[in-house]
Amino acid sequence: MRTSNPALNENVFTNVGYVSADEAMTVQGTVNKSFILLLCALVTSGWLWIKFFQSPDPATVAPWMIGGAIAGLILAVITVFKMTWAPITAPIYALMEGLVIGGVSALAEMQFPGIVIQAVMGTFGTFLAMLAAYTSGVIKATEKFKLGVVAATGGIAIIYLISMVFNLFGARVPYIHDSGMIGIGFSLLVCVIAALNLVLDFDFIDNGVRQRAPKYMEWYGAFGLMVTLIWLYLEILHLLGKTRHR
Repeated sequence: MRTSNPALNENVFTNVGYVSADEAMTVQGTVNKSFILLLCALVTSGWLWIKFFQSPDPATVAPWMIGGAIAGLILAVITVFKMTWAPITAPIYALMEGLVIGGVSALAEMQFPGIVIQAVMGTFGTFLAMLAAYTSGVIKATEKFKLGVVAATGGIAIIYLISMVFNLFGARVPYIHDSGMIGIGFSLLVCVIAALNLVLDFDFIDNGVRQRAPKYMEWYGAFGLMVTLIWLYLEILHLLGKTRHR
């Protein structure tokens, strides 16, 4: 069960026990937990959004964004290595990531009015489209498909890592962050790869249900899905920002 989402990798179910049907992970339970995590993210992102527009200064949101990003990363790592803690760490992770989303969204909205609602609609539209494609069998999570998505996601991660290193030395990777055709094409490619990761996440959850993973894995599956959705939203927002800048 291969997935490029670090939270939902192929070794997860080898590390958990299996339980009776009454105590096992279910699709509905995972959906419910996903809605709870989404609500948590909306609470903190909405709070920071309001805070920013009451005093529209980037310095107002920057500390909250940085703190949320660091805390979210730490909580994500803890959740990956301590899956049984997911019922506690996953909601806190969503709250922290909500600060990042809220700050980034507020700054983008100030520069390009109306961009956030477009990014939200694009994210959920993509989610529903990929869910329909997976459930109908149009897109199947075969081993070749999984390997391709994993490889593509890994390549993007390497490019972003190199970009971060360049930024530390006051330089930048050319083209990919620009609003030219190459930059827009790169962002579009990243959005497609992020969307394909949703299929792998659906497959992971589906396998967990079939294998009767413990109930806490509903929280873990929802957490992994949130990781992909947040990535997808930020990439769509970035893509829209580039097109608006042109």
